[in-house]
Amino acid sequence: MKQKVTAVFDIGKTNKKFFLFDKEFKEVHKEYTHFDEIFDEDGHATEDLNALQNWLKDVFNKILKSDKYNVKAINFSTYGASFVHLDENGEVLTPLYNYTKEIDSDIATQFYNTYGDDLELVRTSGSSISPGLLNSGLQLYWIKYAKPEVFKKIKYSLHLPQYLSYIFSGIPLSEYTSIGCHTALWNYETKDYQDWVYKEKINNILPQIVSTETSLNINYNGKRIKIGVGIHDSSSALLPYVRSVKKPFVLVSTGTWSIALNPFVDKPLTKDDVVSDCINYMRINGKPVKSSRLFLGNEYKIQIKKLSERFGVDKDYHKTIQFNYNAYFEIIKDFHYAFKWESFSHHTMPEKTNYYYNDFDQAYHHLMIELVQLQVESIKRISKTQDIDRLYVDGGFTDNDVYIKLLSHYLRGMKLRTTKASLGSALGAAIAISDTKLNSKFLRKNYALKKHVPFIVS
Repeated sequence: MKQKVTAVFDIGKTNKKFFLFDKEFKEVHKEYTHFDEIFDEDGHATEDLNALQNWLKDVFNKILKSDKYNVKAINFSTYGASFVHLDENGEVLTPLYNYTKEIDSDIATQFYNTYGDDLELVRTSGSSISPGLLNSGLQLYWIKYAKPEVFKKIKYSLHLPQYLSYIFSGIPLSEYTSIGCHTALWNYETKDYQDWVYKEKINNILPQIVSTETSLNINYNGKRIKIGVGIHDSSSALLPYVRSVKKPFVLVSTGTWSIALNPFVDKPLTKDDVVSDCINYMRINGKPVKSSRLFLGNEYKIQIKKLSERFGVDKDYHKTIQFNYNAYFEIIKDFHYAFKWESFSHHTMPEKTNYYYNDFDQAYHHLMIELVQLQVESIKRISKTQDIDRLYVDGGFTDNDVYIKLLSHYLRGMKLRTTKASLGSALGAAIAISDTKLNSKFLRKNYALKKHVPFIVS
């Protein structure tokens, strides 16, 4: 007899993953791939949407023909801040513009002068001011004024998770976690789109909003399948924790972005939060998640490439390094900030990077000390007014021994636990369309939960 499973496509900026989960959310099958980026009309690197779509269909059609699995449901988790624009025939009108893309400065200035100069938009939407597309609502405004001929052709603009659902269902929809993730579209106080969305008539191209837990019973290639509407990956990664942990906690989801999430808030951001660069994500029930972002994985990648070239080591050598107590104590004995960041700025960074060492391992430890200090700032920023002593970390950096040891040391007042890196947002997407209730044992059973204790300072 075929095994009944839920399928999930988990689409990151770098890795594209496909999972099958059984009824107890155990992973029974997985596939990975990645694609070379293509370039939009301005030469900015972006996702190859055609390659992604072809891979989705090929993988899923192959699984449907399997003698081993009976797919009963499918859902989608993807990165946010990304729109796919469709014409009246369902054809894609533009490239999938990268959220790192900066738009015409005069249009960004026009937008914020008109709608957000007093920080009230920033506060109520939980979205920081950005000159680019990281606040994805600004993309719609930009297209309207920079590419009016394209804007006139748009029938629907779909967030990326909902576009993947649309590929299989043919039904255009909007969903709360995508709308609420630093888009500048949503008002957390009125629980509706921002006024600017209606004034610019942007609402006309945004499909009907449905719950994240919505599923569509569709006949797909002759088989009845429950198709989810998709979910933003950070909200998805949070879902298993919220459903199974009752005491307040902070979750740090690490990867290209390191995102610290505090779901235990019940009100919009204050102006003090805005000044501290906090933003909001959204739980599937519409409640805000106080968050802070750090481009940690991206910066790590940049600095590791430089260090590897400087010290003549293999590009993957950094993956083998374990925390060295002697190296740590030697560095902090006479500590100076050494690294100039390229992905962001910080008041502690020097004007240029200073390499104080003749040894890769020592330089690597110094790099990680500085990055983890920034991570600690990010965590404290969203939890400083609350008594939260539980910290969960998932994603790629859970395998980094130096990162984990330093984080545990600098946050000695919190109980640090890491969870299995690969499942995070994929498992959340499966749970979102399931009726199964979770309990406190879920993380231990499914996430390879591991406790960490601070190292002893003599």
